[in-house]
Amino acid sequence: MAFTANPYQAHPWHGIAVHKSSPSLVHVFVEIVPSDTVKYEVDKASGHLRLDRPQTFSNVCPTNYGFIPKSYCGKKIAALCSQVVNRPGIVGDGDPLDICVLSEKVIPHGNLLLEAVPIGGLRMLDKGEADDKIIAVLKGDAVYGTWQDISDCPPELLTRLKHYFLTYKNVPGTGTPTCEIAEVYGRDVAQTVIKTSHADYEDLVR
Repeated sequence: MAFTANPYQAHPWHGIAVHKSSPSLVHVFVEIVPSDTVKYEVDKASGHLRLDRPQTFSNVCPTNYGFIPKSYCGKKIAALCSQVVNRPGIVGDGDPLDICVLSEKVIPHGNLLLEAVPIGGLRMLDKGEADDKIIAVLKGDAVYGTWQDISDCPPELLTRLKHYFLTYKNVPGTGTPTCEIAEVYGRDVAQTVIKTSHADYEDLVR
């Protein structure tokens, strides 16, 4: 039998296909998990996972966290955000679309692919840049797998997620926070954001 698979590891941002069931089901490249005490981030040039920075303070990401391959936060994502916040000058953050994945099971490390079901998201701004955070559940998860929309998520869990993203870049005593959350949205809007990020990606690589 002939070997037809790619013998080289694909770049996690550019080399992994959009899921055939997207945007209702997506591929996720996981960069960090809740047990990580340092922040890992994919190196855009090489595709390797690199150590971005230690978590200096007590903020620990409450979910598995990564990005959706072949997505990008560019002009179209910025326009979506501008419609909601009614503020000129917003730009995309220039990164793949971030995603948080809820799972009952402990995933011991990042640098892996999984399938997730988007149920909503946070429309976040970081220093005036659109930086959406999609919220999803691990496909087939015994506890979270039946959730279909952000309305299924307990308010306490949403509060924890919002607190993390509003504070994870703050240095105590240095002044005004850099991040704000303009909206918490449900599944339908999350799917629109995902499709828009894929369109931004196509513009990027065209």
